[in-house]
Amino acid sequence: MKHGYIRVAAATPDVKVADPEFNRERICELIKEGIKRHTKLMVFPELCLTAYTCGDLFGQDALLIKTQKELKEILKATEGHDLLCFLGMPWEWGGKLYNTAVAIQDGRILGIVPKTNLPNYSEFYELRYFQPGNDIPVMVKWEDEQIPMGTNLLFACEDNPKLVVAAEICEDAWVPNPPSIRHATAGATVIVNCSASDETTGKDIYRRSLITGRSASLVCGFIYANAGEGESTQDLVFGGQNLIAENGALLAESKRFGNETIYGDMDLERLIHERRRMTTFPQADHTNYMVVPFKMKQEELELKRYIDPRPFVPDNAKERNRRCEEILSIQAMGLKKRLAHTGCKHGVIGISGGLDSTLALLVIVRAFDMLEIPRNQIHAVTMPCFGTTDRTYQNACTLTKTLGAELIEVNIREAVSLHFRDIGQREDVHDITYENSQARERTQVLMDMANKLNGMVIGTGDMSELALGWATYNGDHMSMYGVNASVPKTLVRHLVRYYADTCGEEALSHVLLDVLDTPVSPELLPPKDGEIAQKTEDLVGPYELHDFFLYQILRFGYRPEKVYRMAVYAFTGLYEKEVILKWLKVFYRRFFSQQFKRSCMPDGPKVGSVAVSPRGDLRMPSDAVSRLWLEELENL
Repeated sequence: MKHGYIRVAAATPDVKVADPEFNRERICELIKEGIKRHTKLMVFPELCLTAYTCGDLFGQDALLIKTQKELKEILKATEGHDLLCFLGMPWEWGGKLYNTAVAIQDGRILGIVPKTNLPNYSEFYELRYFQPGNDIPVMVKWEDEQIPMGTNLLFACEDNPKLVVAAEICEDAWVPNPPSIRHATAGATVIVNCSASDETTGKDIYRRSLITGRSASLVCGFIYANAGEGESTQDLVFGGQNLIAENGALLAESKRFGNETIYGDMDLERLIHERRRMTTFPQADHTNYMVVPFKMKQEELELKRYIDPRPFVPDNAKERNRRCEEILSIQAMGLKKRLAHTGCKHGVIGISGGLDSTLALLVIVRAFDMLEIPRNQIHAVTMPCFGTTDRTYQNACTLTKTLGAELIEVNIREAVSLHFRDIGQREDVHDITYENSQARERTQVLMDMANKLNGMVIGTGDMSELALGWATYNGDHMSMYGVNASVPKTLVRHLVRYYADTCGEEALSHVLLDVLDTPVSPELLPPKDGEIAQKTEDLVGPYELHDFFLYQILRFGYRPEKVYRMAVYAFTGLYEKEVILKWLKVFYRRFFSQQFKRSCMPDGPKVGSVAVSPRGDLRMPSDAVSRLWLEELENL
């Protein structure tokens, strides 16, 4: 439960039809296993204590009496444990029989949730046995206790207000207006579904889509436990497809046609942050609901959840290529609109032979091709100075010529040296003035050349640099339109790689691959033995770490302690804990102190769910203090 994580499970027990004793034994075995695994919430299939396919046997008193007896044994198995279980079983009340999910914890029944929508078509005929459930809870007697029974029950954890559970049963998830919608708007963060959905061809695909889609639209966790082998009888076969989803993402799925228990570590803080961020998600309204409190002790888990070390870059090659093509199109379409709106026919870009300017040039080429503007009206300016290496210079020249743009060379060494004399800067003092003077001179050249050509300066800086403030204010920080402004550095690399792999031009692919192989550097310090002397990641830290920090902090608002913990899991075997902590501190310091640069950044297309534009996603004061965040890291 620490940091909002909770271990959940969807369990399919072996069952025998109409044999509650055998079924109880298998259910208790799974409960015992779940407790050993520190599971806090476990969901079982629909009517699993009797089996779903009992048919007219549901009308037999012998079966119903035995079921109640075996329920008592299950309650005993949960005594002394805070595992919350939802168990499918028939429940008799008021002279009628109901298909229910019974909520159990620590030897007690917390509540009984009846099924609302009873299918009575095709292979289903539940109205023959069961009564549709009541929404408004009523109190029913169990032993010497009064237990709430109704669809509108919220099971709320007193020790963690973020955990609020509601239940529905099988068909309830398939109807146009499922109970889960009102459960979520009433405040439920986790929906459980006890199901007995038989198998037909292609049904698994629809089922998976249904559950993941519902978790996305309701911004919730969803645990779906399905009946499996053992239920199959007469004309029906059950495959036991269990699913655990979280806000559209599938955390775990069982194999079909074999009974299995799946586990997942759900992130409740992520769900709450997303709901809080979305102004269109309604405020929780408990009207017509009964809130059932329960306790659950806080426990730190060894996370079983996969934490992606590169959240901006899909692991799957096919999906990654699709994403790259989409992002390149968004970048190009944004620039196309700006060029068309201003009537601009000339683009000016500083080309360094590095990753960012390479990507920007590729985007400009796409936009010009869309507008049918000749590529020779793209003016790529290389501006060698004290730190330029032959490798990057040659790559810049080759890339420009291969793409058909105009190459312009302006050596700024003399201009910068004259500027040094004007301001009294010694050329052998390689300080911040030495570096920034070069960056600002380059920007001046680009801006004035754009004026001369009646053109537009296209910025090359990426989102990772903006997050860290790794840009010279009013130098490379400034342009007339920044096409890379919401593309993180880790993604820049994959976009260039994708272009190299798909362009179909050997010469272009060759130079792009060499750009990819070149260390990231602003090249503002003199080379050593002809090689790049100033490597960015040696100074500010690995970009893959900073991009990970950026995503978790801005997308989900996680606190520093949790971001650190996630990074340790994500980068196990790649970075030591001390290294991760060091660069996380650097990230927070720079992110806060450099906001003034982002507050006046140029327009640029948003391509993903995280962006730092002051007009879009990040309205952050330039003078905010980072102490609170850094103190938490110091206390780790």
